[in-house]
Amino acid sequence: MQHDSCNKMSKKILFLTGTRADFGKMKSLIQTLVVHPEFEPFIFVTGMHLQKEYGYTVLEVERCGFLNLHTFENHTHETTMDLTLAKTIEGLSAYVKSCKPDMIVIHGDRVEALAGAIVGSLNNILVAHVEGGEVSGTIDELLRHSTSKMSHVHFVANQQAKKRLIQMGELEDAIFIIGSPDVDIMFSDTLPELTTVKEYYEIAYDAYAVAMFHPVTTEATFMQDYAANFVEALLTDHHNYVVVYPNNDLGSQTILKSYEKLSNNSRFRIFPSLRFEYFLTLLKNAQFVIGNSSAGIREAPYYGLPIINIGTRQQNRALHADIINVDYSTASITAALRNIAIHKTQPTESDFGKGNSAELFLKSLLQPAIWQLNHQKQFRDI
Repeated sequence: MQHDSCNKMSKKILFLTGTRADFGKMKSLIQTLVVHPEFEPFIFVTGMHLQKEYGYTVLEVERCGFLNLHTFENHTHETTMDLTLAKTIEGLSAYVKSCKPDMIVIHGDRVEALAGAIVGSLNNILVAHVEGGEVSGTIDELLRHSTSKMSHVHFVANQQAKKRLIQMGELEDAIFIIGSPDVDIMFSDTLPELTTVKEYYEIAYDAYAVAMFHPVTTEATFMQDYAANFVEALLTDHHNYVVVYPNNDLGSQTILKSYEKLSNNSRFRIFPSLRFEYFLTLLKNAQFVIGNSSAGIREAPYYGLPIINIGTRQQNRALHADIINVDYSTASITAALRNIAIHKTQPTESDFGKGNSAELFLKSLLQPAIWQLNHQKQFRDI
């Protein structure tokens, strides 16, 4: 689909989204621009959003009612991350020539974000990177920092991220602390009721945990064993689980294959994807979170949930909550599950913002100085 309008008085801001996760992060930012006369948001939808196997989440983007959507399929069944990068660059390059955005906004550490930074910087378009300056672990670490170096403007979550970008030679005047934008939605008064969510997804459990296990690209050769151990631990446990598919990185098929063992078990409800607000409601009311998703590091502490974090994927990320870190062995995961009932936590005052990221984002864009930043990147020596 493509509904493009043109308002010459307003600045065109092109958001690039490739996953349910980054769209959840940027949704509040897009919403705040929709209602502002000085800006016209456009959305380039690609990646997992267009893969039926992962829930065809472009429907969630469409459901928001945003205008100026453009879809581009960057995956084939056998596509590796390097080819996905190349294909995304090709599709986005063609689109920006017709859209002519004043700024491209990208998020995080996916190959789609790097593609956005490359296309923007090589076409003399201002590139804004949301949540740069963080430590991701695995291949995501390389992607995030590379994306930051190809970007002109940085909307970071906290002071620590800003400090890292300055350490990487980025200009302080180009770094804006806005918090983590999904916190805006986490504490909004528009989240659906738990009964509504359970009915919508046919979840009959009174009590449940949320399980999310993603591939670790740099450990791809071990993912079959890791996934098997994870599933075995869940099967020997007694809790009910809402299980969400992994992202589509190298190794995801191995995880999905392991999940087949859960499919006919009444303790498990397995979903390719969940609507972001519905996911937050389920997360907020869960007994605990288990796996290696950033949701266990970023969102769960805000809700005061016990967290079992498995393996290296979130290594070195900001950890402010009381998190049980375990290795990939079945025994280690099982031991943590056995003790999870006595693991009580309180909501954590984290440093990912106060839920006003969209407001701070808009305030930054309204400053004339941001539009006068030199497109020719400067390196600041410390």
